[in-house]
Amino acid sequence: MAGLLLGASHSDAQILHKKKKVNKSTSADNTAEPDKVLYNRAIEDIKRGRQEVGRLGLQTLINTYPDSEYLAKAKLGIADSYFKESGTANMAQAIQGYKDFIVFFPFLPEAAYAQLQVANAHYQQLAKPDRDRSEAKAAEDEYQTFLTKYPKDPLAPKAEQRLRDVQEIIAEGDYRIGYFYYVKGDKRAAASRLVTIAKRYPLYSKSDKVQWMLGDIFERSEHKEVAALYYGNIVKNYPLSSLAPNAKNKLVAFKVPVPQPDPKAVAWMTAEQNAPRQHDSLVKKPLALVRSGPHSEMVASAKNGTPNLEPESEASGFDILSGGNKSQLGGPGGARNTAVVETVTPGGAAPAAEVTPAPEAAAPASTQPPAAGEASGATAPATPPAADTGGSAPAAGAGSEQPAKADAAATDGSQSADASKTDGTQSADGKDSKESSSKKKKGLRKIVPW
Repeated sequence: MAGLLLGASHSDAQILHKKKKVNKSTSADNTAEPDKVLYNRAIEDIKRGRQEVGRLGLQTLINTYPDSEYLAKAKLGIADSYFKESGTANMAQAIQGYKDFIVFFPFLPEAAYAQLQVANAHYQQLAKPDRDRSEAKAAEDEYQTFLTKYPKDPLAPKAEQRLRDVQEIIAEGDYRIGYFYYVKGDKRAAASRLVTIAKRYPLYSKSDKVQWMLGDIFERSEHKEVAALYYGNIVKNYPLSSLAPNAKNKLVAFKVPVPQPDPKAVAWMTAEQNAPRQHDSLVKKPLALVRSGPHSEMVASAKNGTPNLEPESEASGFDILSGGNKSQLGGPGGARNTAVVETVTPGGAAPAAEVTPAPEAAAPASTQPPAAGEASGATAPATPPAADTGGSAPAAGAGSEQPAKADAAATDGSQSADASKTDGTQSADGKDSKESSSKKKKGLRKIVPW
């Protein structure tokens, strides 16, 4: 009896714990839309690191369901997968994908995210200040575009800080070049770089040194009125700088009024001094020698203040060396010296670029046709033409043949024989000159193929 009871209880337990069959035809997966299922699976693959599988699923969604509500998200997901995979080629694909999304879906909320990701893709590929700056310039343009189009976006503060970092790198590259020419003694080349920094990047960490070097350049060029402007900028806009006392002494020596420090500049410099910055440990400091990207510039970049949001003009950095009634640098008496440096007030509006026409080249030998009497009485020698310098000067043979023909046609009937004789002689000379020029050109082409 006990054995029967135990067997019965065991069988009842099996019956109670037996799994119930589920009708899969009524599951949530079967009722979901197929494009949504395809999108969710692809996004899950991308999150788990299977980028290629995820992109294949999203591309299948785009090709199979062109009218799906997940079409925009699928395009954005493909660009995100390339961005996460990183690498030069993948970043180029990601940038193109984000830009295509902005073109096709400019009014969606994700358009701001796509614009920021374009800038971040360039930011991830930044090089050191003394290397190629194409990625830094592209990142600056994209961040400026984002902050101009979406100033109230929640990601705007992060974009502002990254724009300060990028502009610090660009300004550092110009500063190193300008400092090299400043030490070398080339005042014009140094000023062309330093003025650009002072005009475009007031938040640069070495802006006070830039202003000091510009003041020193103009002071040595005997333009103290321009040098006083830069010394005054140090006292006014960088009052907590270590160069401010020396700048005041310079202004006193020039007998120029010393400006008062700007309260906003004092508050900004105080906030910069108190801002937390990253400090490398003793273990990581030796790694600075093998870093491929910028690091110290990121640490030294400004943490407060509004960065410059105006795009750089094509003539920036070169319009300061234009002619006109400006303050000149060097040159004894300014004779035949049209290269000057504009007087630029830092923080003000950028001056309009001026274009100075290049002086015309010296006129060649006289090409006026000879008088009728001279053309009929003498035969021009067949001199070989000069070397071709761009095709502006005509060949000697062709230039002497046409006036002779015109004079022969203008003579009366009594001198037709002499004129025709002269014409024949000159045409023969012209032919010889053309042959000689063609031979010379053939000889030059053998040496210089182009």
